[in-house]
Amino acid sequence: MKEVFWLGTTKRRLKDFPHSAKREAGEQLWRVQQGKEPIDWKPIKTMGRGVAEIRIHQPHEHRVIYVANYPEGVYVLHAFQKKSQQTSWKDLEIARSNYAKIQKTRQNL
Repeated sequence: MKEVFWLGTTKRRLKDFPHSAKREAGEQLWRVQQGKEPIDWKPIKTMGRGVAEIRIHQPHEHRVIYVANYPEGVYVLHAFQKKSQQTSWKDLEIARSNYAKIQKTRQNL
């Protein structure tokens, strides 16, 4: 099973989700750790190879953006409550920035 790596404030943000959304996010991340797909997810091809979002619909819309195509683990790039139809530029930029940090770190290995 892959380890989960939390970038930036993602772990704290996920802990602030309502109980049912937090539980669902944990269950879906557990599936990803085991190499399975989450139940409800969508790739974010514009962000980078392997980046995807877990979609949680209870009690409100929540998203967990992650990348799991590295052998050492699952990197959680961002977690947030989605408040409009389109994901906000700010939320995408946080995830992009964290993804760039992973890429830079991996280049130095």
